[in-house]
Amino acid sequence: MTATTRLSAEVAAAPKSTGAADVALQNGLTSSEARLRLEKFGPNAMPDTSSRPFRMALEKFWAPVPWMLEAAIVLELALGKHVEAAIIAALLIFNAALGLFQESRAQATLAALKSRLALNASVRRDGAWKTIPAVELVPGDVVKLSLGAVVAADVNLTSGEVLLDQSMLTGESVPIEAGAGVKTYAGALVRRGEAVAEVAATGARTKFGRTAELVRSSHVVSSQQKAVFRVVRNLAAVNGVVIVLLATYAWLLDMPLDHIIPLVLTAVLASIPVALPATFTLASALGARALAKLGVLPTRLSAVDEAATMDVLCADKTGTLTQNALSVTTVRPMPGFDEAQVLALAALASSDGGQDPVDAAIRSAACGKTASDMPKVTKFVPFDPATKMSEATTQEPDGGTQRVVKGAFAAVIGLAQPSPAATAASEELEGKGFRVLAIAAGPPNAMKLAGLIALSDPPRTDSAALVTELRGLGVRTVMVTGDAPATAAIVAHAVGLDGAVCPPGPIPDDIRPEQFAVFAGVLPEDKYKLVKVLQKGGRTIGMCGDGANDAPALRQAQIGIAVSTATDVAKSAAGMVLTAPGLAGIVAAVKEGRVTFQRILTYTLNSITKKIVQVLFLAVGLIMTRQAILTPLLMVIIMITGDFLGMSLTTDHVRPSQMPNAWHIGILTIAGVATGIGELVFCTSVLAFGAYRMGYDIETLRTLAFVVIVFGNQATTYTNRERRRLWSSRPSFWLVVSSVADLVIASTLAIGGIAMTPLPALVVTGMLAATLIFAVILDLMKVPLFARLGVA
Repeated sequence: MTATTRLSAEVAAAPKSTGAADVALQNGLTSSEARLRLEKFGPNAMPDTSSRPFRMALEKFWAPVPWMLEAAIVLELALGKHVEAAIIAALLIFNAALGLFQESRAQATLAALKSRLALNASVRRDGAWKTIPAVELVPGDVVKLSLGAVVAADVNLTSGEVLLDQSMLTGESVPIEAGAGVKTYAGALVRRGEAVAEVAATGARTKFGRTAELVRSSHVVSSQQKAVFRVVRNLAAVNGVVIVLLATYAWLLDMPLDHIIPLVLTAVLASIPVALPATFTLASALGARALAKLGVLPTRLSAVDEAATMDVLCADKTGTLTQNALSVTTVRPMPGFDEAQVLALAALASSDGGQDPVDAAIRSAACGKTASDMPKVTKFVPFDPATKMSEATTQEPDGGTQRVVKGAFAAVIGLAQPSPAATAASEELEGKGFRVLAIAAGPPNAMKLAGLIALSDPPRTDSAALVTELRGLGVRTVMVTGDAPATAAIVAHAVGLDGAVCPPGPIPDDIRPEQFAVFAGVLPEDKYKLVKVLQKGGRTIGMCGDGANDAPALRQAQIGIAVSTATDVAKSAAGMVLTAPGLAGIVAAVKEGRVTFQRILTYTLNSITKKIVQVLFLAVGLIMTRQAILTPLLMVIIMITGDFLGMSLTTDHVRPSQMPNAWHIGILTIAGVATGIGELVFCTSVLAFGAYRMGYDIETLRTLAFVVIVFGNQATTYTNRERRRLWSSRPSFWLVVSSVADLVIASTLAIGGIAMTPLPALVVTGMLAATLIFAVILDLMKVPLFARLGVA
């Protein structure tokens, strides 16, 4: 039994009404009873689990990089360096404010996307029908389900007949007939008819609410968070050892304690990748803005660069790969009839202008094929769930009457002459997953089977191209659906997903995406488990869907993508929402994500290089001069000018990779250490020139060290930004502006003697020329190094 049939088959007989219960169903609840139940059961709404602004703000100060900055602030205050402490605190607040601002904008976008008029419900209270907000419904309320209404709670139907579209819950586009005794769920849409029902469950206790709880408990740590943690961990490991050795050597030199503490503080500041979290946020925000122009709204900024690492896309069938709308797929006319006649007769027995998707599909198909001499309808009987047929009485041009019947094959074949060929054709079409209708026509007592019509939910026109393009980008697409295996296999083949179909049932714990192209007959819990199992195999999962049944998996996946027709629950759970029809937005997200990833990767590599060389340079300077060659204030200036102006790398021109990206922090650390050693050799050479050739005193050497660090960092920025030769691509305008600003600020401070001992302008100019030569030499060594390490 598939997930769809399992949910559709949940028919619960409403309790037999006797005595007071009868009166309650006739008159509904009283206002006072409804008020008491509202207090007991709570509003008919999902609890708000979104993060509170205050908590979001506090979280920005509770992470590895903020911890290091907070420790530095404490040390500065202990030393009485209030100005430096204030500057570091300002950097800390800037980091937090930028992250909070960008995340708040993303949440505001989602809130605007979800905003709409609140749902209302027609309810019987105090013996009279009235319209109230759906949030005020309580168990025991008597409600009316009318054409076009959304079922606002889990209910038991007590009278009437309705056609229910449960696609937002089950993922199945074919509606079901429901009458007295049937239980249906919040979120279903009434396509035809009218019924009265009694509310069985509201809010979090509905089936919809239980799905929401699964969404709430779903969580996966983003690659972004893992990357920041690993970078800080590796820097702490490498630089921590150097700082310990630095402090030990200073102690062995009999350096006073009031000199050792500032030295250690300077080394700690040199180790902090202060702008790394802010850069991740800014790069993602710029990527989100670019995606918004392409009809993709990220609701979580981390989803932007997660799209770059996605290597498996789990796509829901209904409404994602298909149109979520029935259409005529095949017409099988019987002897004596042709396709046009079969469709024309079926259209006569179909309602005109209603919301029945089957009738709409048949009328649409009939308009494309013209049949001559069609009779005129004199009487029409809509679809009756009891007989499983609709029919029309027509008048022939010669004045005779004819009966036209359309409905389930088993019901219609009983009115016409038995046909083994028709029975075989019906079984064949049903075996392929189609919904099969039979059409019979003729005099009431001598009807003939005119033909069979097979309906299905056709693939979107862009689905096949999407799957092909994603395959070219290294992303494997698999279909995950609650539909029957036969139906799913047909759609999969049509969109280019050729491969095995996973047998219905529990998802194995050791499954791999290469084993199957289709996972059919799965429940929401199965989709959720499938995503988790694939993630345990080391894969980065994208989940694309539209219904409430997709929400838990959308939330669990590294990148959940809700299509434009998705429910609010799906949009809330997803990391991205497509605002335009079709799935081209997914390809756009992958491409833009890889651009964003490359920008973040470059900044991360650059940050590792800087932090390694700065701490090692302090150690080398201590050995050469027996004193600290940089003060905490100079290091704070380097952090402001270098780290934050370096954030302009988030606008740089980059070359996205053709295959999914992945964070290899160990390799990045090796590459950063290697290029850092190259910069260290350059900085040490300049310092040695100043100390031994020019005979500078320690204060002048500190200015020299400050300038050479700034200049050297700019050189490695340009060698690191390009995996090929540094002149292979043009840097962005803002990167050039920030580099010029950094060089001008450092030169002005050094030549003007601001916060440091002045240096001659000629010396600063000479260092700038030497830096250009160093950049070219380092670039020659970088290309084979990056190629060997696989930095791309």
